[in-house]
Amino acid sequence: MSCGKDFVETLKKIDYPKADILNGEDFDWLFETVEDESFLKWFCGNVNEQNVLSEEELEAFSILQKSGKPILEGAALDEVLKTCKTSDLKTPTLDDKELEKLEAEVQTLQKLKNLKIQRRNQGQLMASVTNHKSLRINAKEEEATKKLKQSQGILNAMNTKIKNELQVLTDGIAKLMMFFRRSNLGQATNPQVFLSQFSLEKYLGQEEQSTAALTLYTKNQFFQGVHEVVESSNEENFQLLDIQAPSICDNQEILEERWLEMARLQLAYICAQHQLIHLKASNLGMKSSIKWAEENLHSLTSKALGKDNLDAKISNLNSEILKLKEQITRIKDRNLPAVVKENAQLLNMPVVKGDFDLQIAKQDYYTARQELVLNQLIKQKASFELLQLAYEIESRKHWDIHRQLENLVQELTQSNMKLHQRLEMLADPSVSHQINPRNTIDSKDYSAHRLYQLLEGENEKKELFITHGKLEEMAEKLKQDVSLAQDQLAVSAREHCFFVSKLNNDVDMLCDALYQGGNQLLLSDQELMEQFHQVESQLNKLNHLLTDILADVKTKRKILASNKLHQMERELYVYFFKDEGYLKEIVENLEKQSKIKAVGLKD
Repeated sequence: MSCGKDFVETLKKIDYPKADILNGEDFDWLFETVEDESFLKWFCGNVNEQNVLSEEELEAFSILQKSGKPILEGAALDEVLKTCKTSDLKTPTLDDKELEKLEAEVQTLQKLKNLKIQRRNQGQLMASVTNHKSLRINAKEEEATKKLKQSQGILNAMNTKIKNELQVLTDGIAKLMMFFRRSNLGQATNPQVFLSQFSLEKYLGQEEQSTAALTLYTKNQFFQGVHEVVESSNEENFQLLDIQAPSICDNQEILEERWLEMARLQLAYICAQHQLIHLKASNLGMKSSIKWAEENLHSLTSKALGKDNLDAKISNLNSEILKLKEQITRIKDRNLPAVVKENAQLLNMPVVKGDFDLQIAKQDYYTARQELVLNQLIKQKASFELLQLAYEIESRKHWDIHRQLENLVQELTQSNMKLHQRLEMLADPSVSHQINPRNTIDSKDYSAHRLYQLLEGENEKKELFITHGKLEEMAEKLKQDVSLAQDQLAVSAREHCFFVSKLNNDVDMLCDALYQGGNQLLLSDQELMEQFHQVESQLNKLNHLLTDILADVKTKRKILASNKLHQMERELYVYFFKDEGYLKEIVENLEKQSKIKAVGLKD
């Protein structure tokens, strides 16, 4: 029985009100202090119902107090008790045998009391031990229930997660199998998602139609042998035509026709130019003769010439006319035909230019049509190459998927074989049927021992037996260390990112300060340089001011050294700013001296 329960039982013995409601374990803490423990133990061991006053005794005591009679207390009460004891001693004494019996009985009772106290102490110790064990067992039970609930929650979460993942995996495999299943054009439930599942009949039909339309267009636009004409348009065909020179062209009929045409044009041009020159010459001769006749008539009317002079003048004019006719005939026979022929040869230029312009226009037309046809062919070829490239990419992807599926099938077969081996191992009765499961790890379980060594690390203190609980504790510790390391790594990564961002900002600020928004590196800050220049200018000004002040001080010192009046004035100013009382005394003394001097002068 605990001390608290003894205390409650003592209260029940003395009929303490509401003692039945009290719990003894709630008063165990009173016995923990050494000072209170002795008193409480004495109280529990000695106090009983005889030590409690009854209601009648309390009423008699209250009546005695009300009556006003004296109540013995202190020393008076001790004297009365002594008289009571002496009266008790006067009672008849007992025999020695009776005393011996009583002493023996007292000793036996004392022994019984001691034995009961010892048993009580042992019982209390055992009760405290059992209470402590029960508390530890309850705590362990609560921890075990918490761990069980946590493990059940984790297992349920893992189970649901695995179920969801398996469901997603089965759905994905079903979709994948639907994709790779042979397409049935009659059923709309099997969608076509790969390029190889589509038929190319419509596409090839459209390409054939476009090819046929393109060939028909080329036949309509280009005549037979147009490429030979275009290819023959070399530099030799773009030269001036010379009728007298031998031709390079192989077609003699076309060349003869061109010669005759050009000859007719040249002859017509020569005749026309010859007639034009004759007409212009006759016109100019008529105009000059009319002009000469008018001039001579005017002169004849104004002056009367002699006959001899007139004949001489006529003869001179006739000789000049003959010379002119000779010059005209010489020009007509020698110079004029050559010039007219040269002009006739120059007539070939616009004709040849027009012919060449026609050929160039035809060539441009044919090249434009050829470019149109070429662009269409390039588009058709590009579509074919794009389709071929798409087929090649899809075939490579199919090959990669096929290889991955083969590897997956191999891994699944290997895992299936391992699972069957484990199931066979677990089906062994020596493994499955264990009446008393062992907590320690078997020495033959090398994998568990190796795992324990990996988790333990370099530990000098080796344990004799390895338990599963210890292995779980070390695994839990390793898990906590891993989570702590991950947290520290995340914190360090955040700190590193923050440091890198701060470093980048500092670098950007440094670049802005060094380049000042331009492309040229500035080794000094412009603002600082300007401030330094300002400070330097202010220092120069300050130096000038100091030199001026020093010069002024030197001049003033010279003046003070040479003039006593200024010295006295300076001393007065100093006294005015530092010691006004002394200045007043000096002024009063000076006033007294001036008054004395004034009085002496009057006398």
